[in-house]
Amino acid sequence: MTMRSLCAAGGILTLAGLTHAQDAAPGAAERPRPDAQARQIERQMTPDEHVRLTHGIMALPVVPNTVIPPDALLGAGYVEGIPRLGVPALKETDASLGVAYVNGARHDGATPLPSGLASAATFDPSLAYDEGAMIGKEAWRTGFNVMLAGGVDLARDPRNGRNFEYLGEDPLLAGTLAGETVRGIQDQHVISTLKHFALNDQETGRQILSSNISEAAARESDLLAFEIAIGHGRPGAVMCAYNQVNGHYSCDSDFLLNQVLKGDWKFPGWVMSDWGAVPSLETALHGLDQQSGDQIDQAVFFGQPLLQAAKDDSHYRARLADMNQRILRSMLTVGVIAHPPVKTPIDFDADAEVARKAAEQGIVLLVNRGDILPLSKTATSIAVIGGHADVGVISGGGSSQVAPPDGPAAVVPMGGDSALDQMLRRVVYHPSSPLKAIRAADPAAQVRFYDGAYPAAAAKLAASSDIAVVFVTQWMAEGNDAPDLSLPQGQDELIAAVAAVNPHTVVVLETGGPVLMPWRDKVAAVVEAWYPGARGGEAIAGVLFGDVNPSGRLPITFPASLDQLPRPEIPGWGRMTSGFETASQTSAKGFGVDYNIEGSDVGYRWYARQGLTPLFPFGYGLSYTQFSHDGLEVVGGDTVSVSFSVTNTGGREGIDTPQVYLRSGPQGARERLLGFSRVDLKPRETRRVTLTVDPRLLADWDVDAHNWHLDAGDYKVAVGQSAANATLAQTVSIQGRRLAP
Repeated sequence: MTMRSLCAAGGILTLAGLTHAQDAAPGAAERPRPDAQARQIERQMTPDEHVRLTHGIMALPVVPNTVIPPDALLGAGYVEGIPRLGVPALKETDASLGVAYVNGARHDGATPLPSGLASAATFDPSLAYDEGAMIGKEAWRTGFNVMLAGGVDLARDPRNGRNFEYLGEDPLLAGTLAGETVRGIQDQHVISTLKHFALNDQETGRQILSSNISEAAARESDLLAFEIAIGHGRPGAVMCAYNQVNGHYSCDSDFLLNQVLKGDWKFPGWVMSDWGAVPSLETALHGLDQQSGDQIDQAVFFGQPLLQAAKDDSHYRARLADMNQRILRSMLTVGVIAHPPVKTPIDFDADAEVARKAAEQGIVLLVNRGDILPLSKTATSIAVIGGHADVGVISGGGSSQVAPPDGPAAVVPMGGDSALDQMLRRVVYHPSSPLKAIRAADPAAQVRFYDGAYPAAAAKLAASSDIAVVFVTQWMAEGNDAPDLSLPQGQDELIAAVAAVNPHTVVVLETGGPVLMPWRDKVAAVVEAWYPGARGGEAIAGVLFGDVNPSGRLPITFPASLDQLPRPEIPGWGRMTSGFETASQTSAKGFGVDYNIEGSDVGYRWYARQGLTPLFPFGYGLSYTQFSHDGLEVVGGDTVSVSFSVTNTGGREGIDTPQVYLRSGPQGARERLLGFSRVDLKPRETRRVTLTVDPRLLADWDVDAHNWHLDAGDYKVAVGQSAANATLAQTVSIQGRRLAP
């Protein structure tokens, strides 16, 4: 490491001492901790340097009036450093699914992970960590030191255009996996955000809507997901959202930023804005620490205006010191200063294997009539139809879009009002062809392809084939919600036409979330592959032919109709702002979204409360083997401890994901996921599983007492394979108590 130094009060503080917390060697107790180091550096700043780290630009030439500094990497963001004090610039890349900008282009490469919903479908925290570590390493080797990753907004509406980036509808599952992803990224000395704080649960009018919800309901749902993720991952930064919450912009919400995040949760890092989400200078007093993409806002509020305010007002002066110390603390804790990025070659083949494993484990087998899957390699002819399966696999659009190392297999522009809009609104296919992978998996079969443009032509090919595999796609993207849950471009009709002539029809869904299936009872099998990433074609073929036993479980409920949703129509539809406009750029009238309809009962909890039967329930997924659960033991007291045995009763190795649910408490019937575990078992093998429940999942938020209230009484706990199939149950008594926020 290059030995640089900076002046500090009372002596010289060398950057050799600015280590990641995990790198501290025994006997190094005399070194100042990150908080003390951050204070020492901040005290050496000149007035102008005090507003250096508090704002940055969107470092892309497509943004008008942008001057990109010579040392910047073209990408999502650039925040100038303070070389005199050894503080590097923050070089930020969009993320979640990989390094979204590499040298400012989308064709010179990074490894695209499967979508967030695919990762959530694995129910595997260790795999989430591996995914984070892989994309963090690629970011570091590309020169970035901040990833705008960690999307954890709950899927309150299955039509949300960004659901594919997120991790489903349950706060325990989403928070746990997001936290592990963040932890994996930051172990590579790259800061990760957690976003979008908070209740950024639809794209329609995201810049002008207000998410309206009671405090208790928010604390028990969306905010709990963030709280759990922060506990697991300890992100260096949290990104506030575009939308308002109860009439206050998220980036200007004293309640969200000061009271909840920094107060109740004791979050020590910094809050950065989403790009173009800062309405005024006063946001600094309400908890915002950094203005991102400042050239998109009405003004650079956190530059000279903030400096002048700090000269005139002690409140701003104290805040400015705190803002800098929070940013510096995260840089020190994660190791951005001690371990600066080094541009080095990336082993894309090894990284693609991480993406392949995630895709394989996230694929969900939804229907398998007559055990048609796995496909026998004795079939003489297979028709592969639709979905551009000859080219590759589809991915979601917007700022999370990753371009693979050798470039996309195909790109379909979707238009837009600005150059930035046009850049982000493109349908990108990753070059992992399912057709090629199917041919490789069964070289003896006659495999013929048709693009599915005309249902009659597809039916003719299917009628002359032993097996018909129909690939269908649903492109979802940031900035736009889907108007409904049908498959676009007449693909429902395509499936119906093929199924009418071939009873051995297998449907492979590449979607950004749930879709309706009017043809479900006419096909032999349905496979949900989501957006499967860098090796998606190979992962799909592996499941179809049984080289991989499917183990994915739905992280989001598939409704049977739009009428089952809390809001059958998308609020604000028709008043939506276009693409990537900010609130200051649109004349559209704001509106409210009433999340008190379902409150904290998001997704499967809503269906249970309303007595609704969905198309497919949360946690559902089939396997090529069978499992049983028995020997349930539930112990009460301060919380709940659950033990049970899982047995593979089938004839091949497989992974079960038993789930523990709360069914009722002293207040009556209620539904909450309390825990889950992935268990890999050989045929006839049994394993004992023990889970201890986070008491917050059993408790309610008491607004008046400002804490969690765990009622004393009897709680019914059930174990099963989905929210709708948890029949192994037992009732246990729990002591009442209060839990600190």
